[in-house]
Amino acid sequence: MAGASMKDIKLRIKSVESTMQITKAMELVASSKLRRAKEREERAYPYFSALRDTMDRIEDSTTDFSSPYQVRRTIERQCLIVIAGDRGLAGGYNSNVFRYYEALVREDPIKTCIIPIGKRAYEYFQRRGADIVTDAFVEAAGIMVGDCFELARLITKGYLAGEFDRVSVIYTRFVSLLTQTTDSVQLLPLVDYREEKKEQTEKGIEPLVLYEPSANAVYDAIVPHYISGMIYGAMCESVASELGARRTAMDAASKNASAMIEDLSLRYNRARQGAITQEITEIVAGAEH
Repeated sequence: MAGASMKDIKLRIKSVESTMQITKAMELVASSKLRRAKEREERAYPYFSALRDTMDRIEDSTTDFSSPYQVRRTIERQCLIVIAGDRGLAGGYNSNVFRYYEALVREDPIKTCIIPIGKRAYEYFQRRGADIVTDAFVEAAGIMVGDCFELARLITKGYLAGEFDRVSVIYTRFVSLLTQTTDSVQLLPLVDYREEKKEQTEKGIEPLVLYEPSANAVYDAIVPHYISGMIYGAMCESVASELGARRTAMDAASKNASAMIEDLSLRYNRARQGAITQEITEIVAGAEH
């Protein structure tokens, strides 16, 4: 009986050790990918920041400036870009995104269409029969800058056509390796940031810039590129957050597996000691007879 118990414990120890090897490997892979994801975001930031500065200069220097992307209208239908992951094993990463979405639509219950990014997001909204605009961006891991441009053109075209009156993106903001926060950002209509810049004191004389064919036309041409940059930034942060959450989850799983192995090893040694004691007792008893 003791021998069978020892065999079961030993098999369980081997099983847990195999699991710990997998979780350790996944933790290392997540750490490596996380570093690359942050570097990708940092490389793209200067370009899209320059686009925002150009848009601000056009707004500041044009007296009769107007853009259809800044027009406020009654919100009857909104489009939400929801970024989740392709896989699980990342703690509460995916579930936090979906909880945030549910709270958002409860707070503002208007007609909503969805653009899911990530297999888990697509599966979630497909099961619930949501109005999905497109499934062309399902794999979050495969989203590149070009895909963000394509998505930006899709939503700006739909916004101008009146298919939806507001566009927002729900993503996970990377705060630190241990902290990721689900958040949302409004993409359209564009928010006017000029008020924030009025805090600056005296400005030097800026050169007069002539925009062809017009300032408004140049602004409207830049907007899809800027929107794609915001989407790309949200994608990079979400990917980094998923990897950070997965690394933390795998680290916790590895520690739990290590603690389980220690407990099983202790039980194995006790069972082995009990079996040895029983054998010695039987030998002594046999020798006395």
